[in-house]
Amino acid sequence: MLRWRPMKALFEHPDFFVFVKPAGMNFHSEEGAGFVVLASEAAGERLFPVHRLDKMTSGLVLLARSAEAARQLTERFETRRIEKYYLALSLRKPKKKQGWIRGDMLKARRGNWKLAKTTKNPALTRFVSCALREGERAFLVKPYTGKTHQIRVALKSLGSPVAGDTRYADAAEALKEERGYLHAYALRFEYGGETFSFTVAPSEGERFLSGAFAEQMKRWREPWNFFREK
Repeated sequence: MLRWRPMKALFEHPDFFVFVKPAGMNFHSEEGAGFVVLASEAAGERLFPVHRLDKMTSGLVLLARSAEAARQLTERFETRRIEKYYLALSLRKPKKKQGWIRGDMLKARRGNWKLAKTTKNPALTRFVSCALREGERAFLVKPYTGKTHQIRVALKSLGSPVAGDTRYADAAEALKEERGYLHAYALRFEYGGETFSFTVAPSEGERFLSGAFAEQMKRWREPWNFFREK
């Protein structure tokens, strides 16, 4: 069983905490204590999840400190009033370099999902990308909906599955990677009349820690500037 280092909050508010989830940690408790339990232990109080990250995904997570705060924050996520930005790396060139990815998400085999051409209740994802080292491409992604595996399925639909993703990339190739290269990079929202914005760079995985990726991160320091509404 993996042994995790003690967790520490990135930010504390009277109604919520912001923590950084490590890659490879279950969000809820399964074979061992999950992220929510470990964050609650670190805070010394019961915390309430209002959104979640896949096991392979690292990055920013909001946890409410009361049922009422959880209700308010959940409602903000559901009505798209909390902006979310992700970083991803792929070993495949995408069909297009930037733009929208739209489509209904349908269940596939073995618990996977796939993107359909229909748009009855579509997953909406916007992205920009750039080349890094040979065979690497970085993505800055903004999901407008919160479907299960949304970003992973969206990038696969472009022909650029997330590096290290054993579900949606080539399994043999993915197993060679240190981690799945998807990271919850930034959150921005209004709460109690105040605007909050948080960013945290990934700290795990050789590809995320490369000099080429660090240079690109300087350009993506304020991710909301790349997705201004027209």
